[in-house]
Amino acid sequence: MSATRTANPDTGAGMEARTRTSASNTSTVGPRQKMGCRLHVVTWNVATAEPPGDVSSLLQLNSQVSTDLFVIGLQEVNARPLRYISDLAFDDSWSLLFMATLGSLGYVKVSSIRMQGLLLLVFARQAHLPFIRDIQTTYTRTGFFGYWGNKGAVSVRFSFYGHMFCFLNCHLAAHMNYAAQRVDEFEYILDTQDFDMHNTPHVLDHKVVFWFGDLNFRIEDHGLHFLRSAISSSRFNLLWDKDQLLMMRKKEPFLQEFEEGPLCFKPTYKFDRFSDTYDTSGKKRKPAWTDRILWRVKPRLTPPEEEEGFEEEEEEEEPLKDGEELPVKVVLDTYSCCPDYGISDHKPVVGTFCLELKKKCETPLVRVEASGEWSAAEDGLVTYSVLEPFPSSTWDWIGLYKTDFMSALNYITYTWVKDDEASGSKEPIQVYISKGNMPALDTECVLCYYSSNTQSIVGISRPFQVLGSVGSAEDSLVPHALKRMERK
Repeated sequence: MSATRTANPDTGAGMEARTRTSASNTSTVGPRQKMGCRLHVVTWNVATAEPPGDVSSLLQLNSQVSTDLFVIGLQEVNARPLRYISDLAFDDSWSLLFMATLGSLGYVKVSSIRMQGLLLLVFARQAHLPFIRDIQTTYTRTGFFGYWGNKGAVSVRFSFYGHMFCFLNCHLAAHMNYAAQRVDEFEYILDTQDFDMHNTPHVLDHKVVFWFGDLNFRIEDHGLHFLRSAISSSRFNLLWDKDQLLMMRKKEPFLQEFEEGPLCFKPTYKFDRFSDTYDTSGKKRKPAWTDRILWRVKPRLTPPEEEEGFEEEEEEEEPLKDGEELPVKVVLDTYSCCPDYGISDHKPVVGTFCLELKKKCETPLVRVEASGEWSAAEDGLVTYSVLEPFPSSTWDWIGLYKTDFMSALNYITYTWVKDDEASGSKEPIQVYISKGNMPALDTECVLCYYSSNTQSIVGISRPFQVLGSVGSAEDSLVPHALKRMERK
């Protein structure tokens, strides 16, 4: 490792002061290749409960259709002071469960953000990692006049094959009479959340926005008996005209830009825990669709009249030509709840989507590969080349990972990139990973180039084998005391 950089990559310290920038971080290709991706979104108010033993059905892991992106938004994660401090220092139990479940299937945690009880997790299939760039997170408090984070929103934004996506997990004000306040809170969140990106500084600047969470909108006017009768007979349509969110979308123009699938599933609040029975407590809360998933594709500009000095700032904002397809389409596949989970008084809601998009980049920013044979007995030689200009940093690093790694920080070991690297150079550069940090046993691995400025993996190698050594394997498996006894 470089002697001039002793900070661990976990901290990212000093990256702002040691940056080498270049013109662009997005490569364009000739005729843009169209691709389809499957997105799985979950929202669940877990009511401070510990995770269930299995989330396979929640993630629909037995589906015949392969998923590319998982986005999981939780509300009311246990945030008692000691527990919250512990979760900030180490991954919380919910994150660990999803990472363990998806990591073994080839998915990697791209990003996460926590604000008290709000948690947002994004996972992607390994093959997509080099094309998920410019990851940023932020949050907004709305509880107690904006001073408390029990209510509000957390968000993750990133570029996915050159298209800007933003995922917004919200927990809005509760109770029947606060529908207007919930709309005001959401508008406040949209106005105040910003990102350090020149082309997408605000949430609604992104090409695609997913808005989900415990939005807390209720069903007005109908009595409890009518509500339960309509639900038990699956005549959900009788309740739609009094659903507060549907009513507000008719009044508020900015909400009309968001789409939602039909509410053809049982209201997800409020249940007795570990049952399918609606609230039997003294309060007898009315059932409601409090947990929702909506999305918005940024409206395209209409062709402007020709006028002097008119210029478009971004290529993707150019008006559509006759017969031209949208560069990104969001098609709802399923919108439903998962009634089998009873640890909370809310049932989780799942939305699956097909994303159809034209790739704006097809080349990783960096090519990285393991040169020669690797073993625990020798230093490993890493060769990497910068394929496209991007804002590289002396705090970039290359990690050695098992092939089923769960996040960028789940490395076996790492090495810093070379300090004198020219970010625009396409000449191969070589660095070494010390043999002292190699796995003791035979392990299938990959190398990943992590960009500190884009907060993402921008290059990943083909899988390769690291051979363990006999001595190293013995040291890792045989207790020292037993070895001393054998010598006697």
